[in-house]
Order: sequence, then C-alpha cells, then structure tokens
Amino acid sequence: MIKRAVISGATGAIGTALIEELTDKGLEVLVLLREGSERNDNVPSSSLVTKKYCDLKDFESMQNDMGKEYDVFYHFAWMGTTGEARNDMYLQNMNVKYALDAVSLAKRLGCKTFIGAGSQAEYGRCEGVLTPGTLPNPETGYGMAKLCAGFMTRKLAGDLGVKHIWVRVLSVYGKNDTPKSMVMSTVNKLKNNIVPEFTKGEQMWDYLNSSDAARAFYLLGEKGIDGKTYILGSGCAKPLKEYIEIIKNVVKPNCEIKLGALPYADKQIMHLQADISELKKDTGFEPKVSFEDGIKSLL
Repeated sequence: MIKRAVISGATGAIGTALIEELTDKGLEVLVLLREGSERNDNVPSSSLVTKKYCDLKDFESMQNDMGKEYDVFYHFAWMGTTGEARNDMYLQNMNVKYALDAVSLAKRLGCKTFIGAGSQAEYGRCEGVLTPGTLPNPETGYGMAKLCAGFMTRKLAGDLGVKHIWVRVLSVYGKNDTPKSMVMSTVNKLKNNIVPEFTKGEQMWDYLNSSDAARAFYLLGEKGIDGKTYILGSGCAKPLKEYIEIIKNVVKPNCEIKLGALPYADKQIMHLQADISELKKDTGFEPKVSFEDGIKSLL
C-alpha cells in the first residue's frame, strides 16, 4: 500500500489532480519543482504536501535528505512539450537522460515503484484503437524521446530492483491544463466573446478528465504490473466537432463557432482512441467524469 509518493512535473493538469487524489487518501506527497516556474502556484496546499526545488538537471545529484523513504515515484517532468521544441533532438535527448536520472533518484528515495508518463506521440499516426501492442512509429523528436525513455527507464529500473510502469497518455483536459490546448483555448475564447475557429473537426478523439487520469495513476501505483505499458484515455472516441459543440453548449450556447475555418495540420492525427482493457483488468479503473461535467468543472 502506498503511504508516500514523489511527483516530478506536478504543476499541470494531471500532476495537480494527482496531488489532490493522493492527499485526499491521506498520503504524503513530495513535489519536485523547478524554482521560478510561474506554474508552481498551481500545487495544491496541504499539510501532507512537501515542496522541494530541484530542477531536472539536479536529479542526478539530489540525495535523500528528507528523513524518510517513499513508495512510488511519478515522473511527469519533461522539457520541450510544445511548438518547435518538440523536434529539438538535442533537447529531447536530454529528457531521456533526465528520465534515467529520475529512476536512480527514485531508488535513492526508497521508492519501490517508478511510473513514467509516456505519450500517444510514441505511436505517430495510427488508424484504429491504440493498444500496448500497437507498433510505435513516432514522427517527432518528442515522441521518439518518450519511446526511448520508456524502454531505457524500464531496463535501468529492473537493474536497480525497482518496479517499472509506463503510461502512454492520450488527451487529458482539466484544471491547470495548458491554455493553448483545444479545450482550454475554446473555453477561454467563448468566455471572452471571441469566435473560435477550427478544422472540420472530423478527427475521432478520446478525451479524459484530469481527475480520472489522476485516479488511474494512483491505482497503477497500487496495482499496476511491473514491466507493463498501459494506455490512458477514456476508451471511447467521437468526432472532435462533437466535443466542440459540448463546450459551446456548456460555456455559451448562443455563441458562434467556425468549424472548417482552418485547414488540417500537416501529418494530422485523425484517429486517437485508447484501449484501456489492460488498465481496467489490472487496477479496476473506470472513467467517471463525462466530458460535459468535466467542462462544467472548468467554469
């Protein structure tokens, strides 16, 4: 049973939701933060939360000076997740090193389990449902580095006697999500009476609320199987335009939206759906938050 957890990269939608999930269950949480980040204020306040400023580059030298040992290390921290940085090969290669450093740090902190956050970008463009056995074919440096990190951290964790779980995350939305995401940018534009523009919205997409994602990560810490890769999503997909209509109807029903105003991006992913059968089987996870209720929680 988990009593104490460590989280790196904990200031986004999943990380902050996971802190709330863990502390609600009475767990102590050590949060590793980059000093000076404007997102540090996102970390929920709790007597069970300890903040420690430790940049990714400092993971290699950080020692356990906390006076206690921890059970599970959740590694979300990653540089260059958006824009041109996703194809900065040198930067993405450093992320692989830092992920390996995180495994070694997990061992020094006494963790028995390391859980790394992978990405659907490891697959590239695929038709059909994504399973742990779907052949990866990443097309960005970001996806390539995530794939490499998954394999290399698994090997190192095994050598160190640390249980390893890799979670390929699809589209998660929720509180503290990046303002540039489709969900958050649409919500903000509608609230500010700006007409949002989209592609035709024919992409089949799989969205999961961050509170559900956090519960999945908690359950994996408790029940996940060593050496497995899991896919994290809702398990259901529908056209992106249907999600957009739901956002409009919740935020501002009478506001105009423009579907088809934008062209599809180069190498546009048209089908994104998770097979969560292994996740369900091993942990008992079931998504609980409907997309409509998830959008209401953002208002």
